[in-house]
Amino acid sequence: MDFQLSDDQRALRSGMRDLLGAVFDRDRMRAAVERGGALDRSLWRELGAAGFFALRLPEEAGGVGLGLPEAVLLFEEAGRALLPGPLVATHLAAGLVKGAAEGEAVVTAAEGGGRPVADLGGADAVLVGGGAGVVEGERLEVLTGEVLEAFVAGAVPVRSMDPLTPLHRVEGCWEGAGASEAYPGALRREGALLSAAEQLGSATRTTEMAVQHAGSREQFGSLIGSFQAVKHLCADMLARTEPARSAVYAAAVTGDPVEIAAAKLLADEAAVRNARDCLQIHGGMGFTWEADVHLHLKRAWLRAARWLTAAETEELLAADLGPVRPLYSGSAALG
Repeated sequence: MDFQLSDDQRALRSGMRDLLGAVFDRDRMRAAVERGGALDRSLWRELGAAGFFALRLPEEAGGVGLGLPEAVLLFEEAGRALLPGPLVATHLAAGLVKGAAEGEAVVTAAEGGGRPVADLGGADAVLVGGGAGVVEGERLEVLTGEVLEAFVAGAVPVRSMDPLTPLHRVEGCWEGAGASEAYPGALRREGALLSAAEQLGSATRTTEMAVQHAGSREQFGSLIGSFQAVKHLCADMLARTEPARSAVYAAAVTGDPVEIAAAKLLADEAAVRNARDCLQIHGGMGFTWEADVHLHLKRAWLRAARWLTAAETEELLAADLGPVRPLYSGSAALG
């Protein structure tokens, strides 16, 4: 089986990178940081017009008619660009929430389990799912109107490590509120995979940033990229990114819950550790507010705690191995 990207997929990825370079360059990203991560509605509509949210809707429903592998490519580019906002939830809500597919509505997700809700203040709807882990046939509640207003009224702002992602904590149970829709596995399985794709994009970008800096920064009369310790860091970053890429792309093709869990685990590790290594290669300037390295690290930490955490993923992978059996049995095992 050939897992190489097709020409159409490469063109799709390239087109999204060009679009984000035009509508969310570094200046706009920094402007978003300065305004505290408040959502830019004009940017959201531009993404909607480009088919970002409607990518997997059937053409007869006004969508693009593509699949999960193509969605992964777009979300990888979004992670690379540090694109803010509840991208995953709005993408999953296309076809469920009016205006989500076109970028006219902003939809966020409440995962439960005491986890904070991202971008709640500017949301037009909230997806509320129950249960933990990757499950099929998950029930999904869509909170809008007065129910959403009550939901937001009970939310308390909490400090976010990522300046581009405002957070609120909501207590209480909202089962039965709003219009109930069956959307199998979306809030966990597909949400985890698309988040993993964002992590992959971030890991790729921090690898590029580290290599670029190592090739231009001089110390002791030599480029720091010539130092063996720096070479090892860059090589380790690439060695984490490419297995994560293979896992994310393969999980997008199979849709298997266990493979998605493994992909999320690998992508989370690549994003977090690559950002930390990139920061180390940048040295003291990497810790400054003006550098962008810390933004990738903070977003990677935040995504690692979304959809499927490392602990939840490890439990899923362990359960897939089956029951644990003793290596030996009988009296010999005791003596």
